[in-house]
Amino acid sequence: MVPQNQPNSVGHSATQSIPELEQSKTAVLNTLASEHSRRSYEYAIERFIAWYCSEPRRTFNRTVVVRYRSFLERLSLSAATINLHLSAIRRLADESAESGWLSPELAIGIRRVIGIRRVKGVKRLGRKSGNWLTRNQAQDLVNAASKTNLRGWRDGAMLGLLLGCGLRRSEVVGLRLDQLQSRESHWVIVDLVGKGGRLRTVPVPSWCKELVDAWVRHSGVSEGKVFRRVLKGGTRQEAGVTANVVWYAVKRCAGQAGIANLAPHDLRRTCARLCHGCGGELEQIQFLLGHASVQTTERYIGSKQKLQDAVNDRLGISVASDTA
Repeated sequence: MVPQNQPNSVGHSATQSIPELEQSKTAVLNTLASEHSRRSYEYAIERFIAWYCSEPRRTFNRTVVVRYRSFLERLSLSAATINLHLSAIRRLADESAESGWLSPELAIGIRRVIGIRRVKGVKRLGRKSGNWLTRNQAQDLVNAASKTNLRGWRDGAMLGLLLGCGLRRSEVVGLRLDQLQSRESHWVIVDLVGKGGRLRTVPVPSWCKELVDAWVRHSGVSEGKVFRRVLKGGTRQEAGVTANVVWYAVKRCAGQAGIANLAPHDLRRTCARLCHGCGGELEQIQFLLGHASVQTTERYIGSKQKLQDAVNDRLGISVASDTA
């Protein structure tokens, strides 16, 4: 997330704009399938255009992008945020070159788009520490959801899918009732569209299905999206929930369970680690979460060295006793 109140940062109040870059921005956003990616790229490109218009006008070339990277670094942004902004600018350069929506001034620099592509990103040092729940904490979290009102039943069902199935917030929001089907004598979520448009089938544990059934039974939802908005008075609306509703449901239940600093994605990490701790194969956990790379799954598991139960203690080699 980019800080909103950085000193000397360029906001959206810049009055100038460049129609060619605005058109190229639209073209970039139209190529992105993920709503999250569109939102991030739109923000990054708009910041760049605002900065570009506030600077002495130069051709759009590699030097400009290097200067903008230096500007971002002075804002003390994280390496991941700076690299995201640079990726968006590279896509902007590609679309500008392809579209031909260029003024003569911009065309000179865009012909050097390959130079812009050579701008190196910022090296990421270290890795963010994830947040995982223990099995007991996970149980306390599920128990924290109220079983006496509509909002509680809904929150419990959403928590169950986040924790038991490893779903993302967006996947919970978009889940339809007809996607819950029985396959090979097991409840599953079929045709779940994940990150990058990848389809997967997600097995649903019996306890998760019970939580979903309780919500469906009490809410009267019979078709369409599974999760709907609930007013403070307890009345269900037809409109589906948003990602923010899922976020606040996790925060609400975490507070009741006495768990601090818990985000929805932490439940996805927890799902991966608990599955692995129960003997789940790494490949099967990758299928469950829909990761394109097994290395991503390994990061979610957060494996750490166990010195008290070291793997090389199991080699079965012994030293013959000295009888001399």
